This record gives sequence, C-alpha cells and structure tokens, in this order.
Amino acid sequence: MVHTSGVVSRAELTARTGLNRSTVADLVRELSQRGLVAEGSPLATGAPGRPSPSVTVRTDGIYVLALDVKVDSVAAATVSLGGHRLASKRVARPRSRRDISTVLDALAGLGTELMEELPDTQRLVGIGVSIVGLVPRSDAMVEVTPNLGWSDVPLAEALRARLRRRVPIVVSNDGDAGALGERVHGVARGIDDLLYVSGEVGIGGGIIAGGRALGGAVGHAGEIGHTLVDPQGEPCRCGARGCWETVIGEAALLRRAGLPEDGGQRAVSQLRGAALRGDDAALAAMEAVGRWLGLGLAGLVNVLNPQLIVLGGLHGEFHRFLAASAAEELERNSLVARGSPTGIVPAMFGVDSSLIGAAEDALQPLLRDPMTWPSWNAGDTSPDGFTGAISVE
Repeated sequence: MVHTSGVVSRAELTARTGLNRSTVADLVRELSQRGLVAEGSPLATGAPGRPSPSVTVRTDGIYVLALDVKVDSVAAATVSLGGHRLASKRVARPRSRRDISTVLDALAGLGTELMEELPDTQRLVGIGVSIVGLVPRSDAMVEVTPNLGWSDVPLAEALRARLRRRVPIVVSNDGDAGALGERVHGVARGIDDLLYVSGEVGIGGGIIAGGRALGGAVGHAGEIGHTLVDPQGEPCRCGARGCWETVIGEAALLRRAGLPEDGGQRAVSQLRGAALRGDDAALAAMEAVGRWLGLGLAGLVNVLNPQLIVLGGLHGEFHRFLAASAAEELERNSLVARGSPTGIVPAMFGVDSSLIGAAEDALQPLLRDPMTWPSWNAGDTSPDGFTGAISVE
C-alpha cells in the first residue's frame, strides 16, 4: 500500500487493512528496520483527533534493474520503491543489427553503466526484463519475437552471464509489462479492468481483468496484434495474413501517409511534424489508421469489457490524431461500448511503460513478503548484489 500510494498515514493503513493500530505500528517499525519505509510528519486530514504519522517508501535503500528490448531501441533504468526512477536511459538501435548477442551486449552494458553510478549503500534485489515477444509464464525463455527474428532464446541465462549479479531475473512480454506499469504507477492507477495496447513496429497488448493480469494457459494472452481483421489483407511477419498489426502498425501508418514503410524512426518523425503542421495526407493517414484501431478495439471491448483502454508507444504518441476516429468506430461496432463507454487515453510513461512494468515485476518477490528479506547495514556492500532469503532463478 505504501509502495503504490507514495505517502500514506498510519491511520489510513489501519483503515484500509482492517488491522488494529498497534499491529500496523509494529509492521511499520519492522519495515523501517529493513530500510524499506520511513515515518514522517503527521498528515493533516481535517478529522478530529491527533494527526497520524505519515509513512513513505525509502528510495535510498533497495533498487531493481529494469531492462526493455524493443525493435528500435534498448533501455535500462534503476528503480526503487514507489516506482521512483533513480536513473534511466534509452538508446536507439539500427534495425539492421538485431542479432541476439549484439543486442544483449548493448542491453547489459547499459544496465551495468547505470548500476555503477549508484552508491554502494543501494542494494540490488532483482532484475526485470520486458521484450517484444512471446514469454511463457513458467520460465524465462523467449519463444519467438516476430519483429526481431529471434526464437527460443534463454534470455535470463544470457543476461545473468553478462551482468554477473546473483539476484532473481524476471522476463515478461512488453505488453504485459506496460499494462502493469500503467496500472500501478501511471494513468490507469487503481483500475481493475483495463486493456493496454502498445504500438511500435508490431502491436502488443496487456490485459488486466478483475485486478489480475490475464495471461492465459501458458502466459501468451494479449497477442492482440495478431488477431484477424482482414482475411484479404497484407501478409504479416508472423506468417498469417490480415492481422490487426498490418493495418494499424508503423508500416501501415507510414504507407498511408506516402512515406517509406521501412523508414523507421526518421519517417515517424517526419510524419509527426507533418501532422502537427496540419498536412492533409498525414491527417488522413492518422484518421484511417484510427478507424482500423477502433474496429479492432470494438471486438476486444465486446470480449473483455474494460473500464479503460491505454494506448502506448506509437499510438499513445499520436493519440490526439487517432482518438476521435477510433472512438467513433468503437462506439459503432461494439455493443458493450454503447452501454458502458470505455475511455481511450495515452500512456503516462509513453514508450517507457514496459520499462516501469519490468521494474514492478522485479519488485514483486519483495512486495509479496518483505519480512523474508533480512535487514542490512549501510556498510555491507557485497559486490554481486543483495542475496536474501529468496531463491535465485
């Protein structure tokens, strides 16, 4: 509760947990001894009685390393409790250099650089990785990444060998990570039913239903970019034809605007500038893609009935140009949306939603049971990171 709220009073913790005041006081004291929270000045609530002390997370104790692999870039961030980014960096990468070793070397180098900037008193407790690909729930093997051309990559093992840190490594699909990041710390904070749509070269998605991530039988739920919308449409990189990705992805948007569909970020920047200037071709392309976006969302809304749709990546960036036509098609084609309107909003963290979600994934073992993690002294600086009672995977 403190992690997701940022700052909360002891009285509010008592009310929200249903525990008595002395139990909450004891728990706060134990968390404080482990360097996880700190008590501060009382929060004035306007209610009668003595003001209750505030409780906040400490950002100078533990941290996780978050890593993100996209088609055009790799990113790393060091993140402490409360979703506080100590440092982060995203580096563009040419699409021609997608071989696994080159990308992972760059990713590990970026992560090592950020970790070495931290003082020895900051303790690493986990590593979270998000990637544009299929990641089974049961292991850290990336099965396939159609837009990178990878298959059967033991990602956690490969990164552990490069990073040399003895902490748990959690690997997740970037859509799932993006949904988590936006729900815990972003625009969808506290929303129990949401759909996250991440547009880049490909289209990914993350689904949260009833407050829980919807992973499916083996963790592959959310591959919404490969739902069929046009049987006579363009071939998709996945091997099928007419996937949603082929009509709302980057290539489709650039092609409709008269730009090279393989132009990458340079062409996207040109499109952005043209749209901001009011260029007719750019705006027409946005409207057309917005309609395909809304059409696909209509089917998903009929199945999932989310309270909120969050657009990340490319579609979040161009939300202002896509939203009207997308909402119109959603309303026209979804029975559910007519009865309970679903909001469509841009992601708060933009391209970094999945990076924040990867950090959240890495923090989960600590958040689930912080009392299994021993306290430590500021002078204890084991070079390979914190190794507590949790097993290393």
